[in-house]
Amino acid sequence: MAERKNILLRLDPAVHDALARWAGDELRSTTAQIELVLRRALADAGRLPADLGALPRRGRPRKAAPDGAAAAAEAEAAEDAAAAGGNER
Repeated sequence: MAERKNILLRLDPAVHDALARWAGDELRSTTAQIELVLRRALADAGRLPADLGALPRRGRPRKAAPDGAAAAAEAEAAEDAAAAGGNER
């Protein structure tokens, strides 16, 4: 992945506060929210570069998905446990 660019951005305090609230509502950082809004604006204007990569994922990596047989067995066990729990009441 290409190195990310750092910029200094001056914003009206009210705009920053609104962006920070919006970002918090969507569980993003303010910086990630600004990038998302800019990408949407570029896409709407037809100016989004074709070679643009996806937004980087933040936070804890997801657990590896189990193989098909193990996933089916886990789903069946979960259904059995749910059915057993419902019968006990």
